[in-house]
Amino acid sequence: MLLSLVTFLPTLGALALLLLRGDDEAARRNIKWIAFATTSITFVASLFILARFDAANPDFQLVEQRAWLLGLQYKLGVDGISILFVLLTTFLMPLVIASAWDVEVRLKEYMVAFLLLETLMIGVFVALDLVLFYLFFEGSLIPMFLIIGIWGGANRIYAAFKFFLYTFLGSVFMLVAMVVMFGQAGTTDIAALLDFNFSTESFRILNITVVGGLQTMLFLAFFASFAVKMPMWPVHTWLPDAHVQAPTAGSVVLAAILLKMGGYGFLRFSLPMFPVGSEVLGPMVLWLSAIAIVYASLVALVQTDMKKLVAYSSVAHMGFVTMGIFAANQQGVDGAVFQMLSHGFISGALFLIVGVIYDRMHTREISAYGGLMNRMPVYGAIFLLFTMANVGLPGTSGFVGEFLTLIGTFQANTWVAAVATTGVILSASYALWLYRRVVLGQMVNDALRGIRDMTGREKAIFAPLVVMTILLGVYPSLVTDIVGPTAEAMLGPVQDAQAAFGPETQIAQVEEGAEG
Repeated sequence: MLLSLVTFLPTLGALALLLLRGDDEAARRNIKWIAFATTSITFVASLFILARFDAANPDFQLVEQRAWLLGLQYKLGVDGISILFVLLTTFLMPLVIASAWDVEVRLKEYMVAFLLLETLMIGVFVALDLVLFYLFFEGSLIPMFLIIGIWGGANRIYAAFKFFLYTFLGSVFMLVAMVVMFGQAGTTDIAALLDFNFSTESFRILNITVVGGLQTMLFLAFFASFAVKMPMWPVHTWLPDAHVQAPTAGSVVLAAILLKMGGYGFLRFSLPMFPVGSEVLGPMVLWLSAIAIVYASLVALVQTDMKKLVAYSSVAHMGFVTMGIFAANQQGVDGAVFQMLSHGFISGALFLIVGVIYDRMHTREISAYGGLMNRMPVYGAIFLLFTMANVGLPGTSGFVGEFLTLIGTFQANTWVAAVATTGVILSASYALWLYRRVVLGQMVNDALRGIRDMTGREKAIFAPLVVMTILLGVYPSLVTDIVGPTAEAMLGPVQDAQAAFGPETQIAQVEEGAEG
């Protein structure tokens, strides 16, 4: 019952908020504290999951299973990968609620949307049934769609629909693939599907040989959904618009947690269920990732809006994640998971940093700032820490994730690793350029002279993020010890596929098919 409790506690908090009446100051204060208390209790409850989790066991643990709908199973469980994303979600949500303390418009509905979103996000990471996973995965679009569309900026309707349509249409292919998988395996149980061998017999479509057969086609269907969710280049264009128009709290959740669903999907489905498809199409994904890193970094260099710059930075850093996953080795997968967790803390902090000065000046234009260190020394120091973490400075969590993914990629493809490494230099260029323009130099804008430094509430929000960024930077085994056994077990079928469907085998099969 522990996983169900953690998953649905936020929904109980949302129901409690809906029962509240009144719109006076006391009612608004109660709404905020109920939402904050609910997310805080959920985080504490999630720590009991960690306490009961055996990191040396790569299997699913704390499994809950019971009959559900039309013969389907309600099945939850966690392994060494999913438990970390559950903890990331429950850790960040109290900070997200605290960052929305000054929201004035439709406060109750705003907090309800975030609480329901937390349930759906946790559900994605603990679901062990295909149908249940799909419901949580797609259901998470609805609260975020409303958060952007109701509480977003001037162009919020366009951004909300673009976000919804991109991510929803990508998932249609995944739904079709799930139906095919059920027809083949006769079950929607994820644990059973991990042990099911989908056909790898090559066939021809429109005179093209599909190496890897059904596995390759299923891989492509799931890839369509998860690549949009990450998002990968070239299906990333919804993300900058969504970030720019979303309220600060929405941007934090979008960057820190929602994007990780794509990476989690690759690790839960693509790599272990379709190892041959992953081997056949892995080189393509590696090059798409390298292109994303360089392209997004170059685009970030020319941005004039702080939020859009950080959004393109997220696209670049997610390129390291997909690169590490499809390097398909221990260092790559460990690094990809670490990078996703690290990016959750760092990107969440960067969007909060933008929100701090936006709340004061109501503009995100970089040209409107400069010399903030003179008036906001605490803000400048925190901004510097997360700028360095975003760049990948040793001693911060950002370094560990990038370093491990590059090592893993180097073992898989030296040229991809070389191209991706240029992204490290480019990230330093745009991040330091942003910091210099906003925080350093002379305060030429007279409107900034009355700006006040961070409040106690704002400092309290950043404190846990600072601690986690530094802690994981100096003690990365907190993560790698948990991920390692699960990643090692998951990579077994992938290594078998590498032996059977490596590049030489693919070339031979294509030539044989052409002769036929």
